[in-house]
Amino acid sequence: MMITRRSTLTLLAAAGSLPALAACGPNASPGGEDGDGSTVRIYWWGGDLRNTLTRDALDLFAQSHEDITVTPEYSEWTGYWDKLATQFAGGDAPQVLQMDEAYIDSYGTRSSLLDLETVSDVLDLGAMDEAVLDTGRLADGTLVGAPLGVGIFSVGVNPTLLEQAGLDMPDDTGWTWDDFAEITGAVSAWAKEEGEDVVGLDFFGTSAAELGAWARQSGEQLFPREDETLISADTITAYLEYALALVDSGAAVGPSEQIEDFAAGVEQGRFGNNRAAFHFQFHTQVQTFQEASGSPLKLLRLPALTSGDPQMVNKASMYWSIAANAPDPEAAATLVDFLLRDPEAAKVLKIERGVTAFPELQSEIETVLDENEMVSLDFARDMQAEVVRPPLVTPASGVGFGDELSRLSEESLFGTRPPADVAEEILTVLTGMQPET
Repeated sequence: MMITRRSTLTLLAAAGSLPALAACGPNASPGGEDGDGSTVRIYWWGGDLRNTLTRDALDLFAQSHEDITVTPEYSEWTGYWDKLATQFAGGDAPQVLQMDEAYIDSYGTRSSLLDLETVSDVLDLGAMDEAVLDTGRLADGTLVGAPLGVGIFSVGVNPTLLEQAGLDMPDDTGWTWDDFAEITGAVSAWAKEEGEDVVGLDFFGTSAAELGAWARQSGEQLFPREDETLISADTITAYLEYALALVDSGAAVGPSEQIEDFAAGVEQGRFGNNRAAFHFQFHTQVQTFQEASGSPLKLLRLPALTSGDPQMVNKASMYWSIAANAPDPEAAATLVDFLLRDPEAAKVLKIERGVTAFPELQSEIETVLDENEMVSLDFARDMQAEVVRPPLVTPASGVGFGDELSRLSEESLFGTRPPADVAEEILTVLTGMQPET
């Protein structure tokens, strides 16, 4: 990815004990009607493309694992976390579940997720890039999430719109945020003159991923390690002022339309139907936008505060986790191992969930990718020589930060409060969410 995430995060933060309750009681369902533990429930979120690819991979699994029956459960992002919290609270959690960076520490530290190294004889993660694998560990080193792949926060661009506007593709190796404001403003100015329903940028200024990148480029972090520095009020203010300037100049649409566009989703949103030239996203999401728009979209590095220093990072796109109370952990681990490491499954799943962190599988996947899909793989490969150390995963104490940031930063975008005042409150909220040391 989020606008609709707000209510979900608030619910989860308010009901933070739900996963803990589940960890204290037995799982209500043994996994299958016959109670032999050979049925594995798997639950994931995503769009139609992910749903289709996942079910195809599960069909492939069934052909070679007749002793394990898989029961799929699917949801869009908006309802996923509410349902998962309820399932854990009721002792009826799925055995295999898709987990996000914002929640893994929250569920993991409440002992709701299995230590995957206890099933390492079945789930072999030894060949995974170690730096990526470590993003699935808790602070105490317990491995509770197997990363599905790498996602890199980046800029999607529609070359066709730039060409129509008479603009050249920017040089992303050295562009700055000022350069970005200039080109997005130029697109919007062209569209206004020509009477086109197009804008330079669809939305900016309310995302934790954006603020996290802005912090890294300032030498700071949202949730710093001991050798790192917490983001300052000045840095937050600069981010909010920049977002407001994009709106004031017309480079980005106003806050009301930003909210509507975000909630509209890929197919109805501006970038997905060729009405915005630029869009911030984790890089593999470009495939979904390519499919929706029918346009040859490309990926660019983030603009930088200092030219040539975008501070790009590998982020675990998401994880497969296993419920701590899974009645048959080995069956669950067998399924996860298949989805992560089987070459034929990799060819089915491709890179929709991220570029696999198993290097040998990238070559397998490449044989079945089309030109649009190669955009994601090539970008990830190119960036590996530049990425810096990834930030810590969001701690359990910070699970609601994205929600609070959206709420507060919208007050700045709407002009109801000065950016500096909003920044001080954001920093107060963030400081209160720092994990205890």
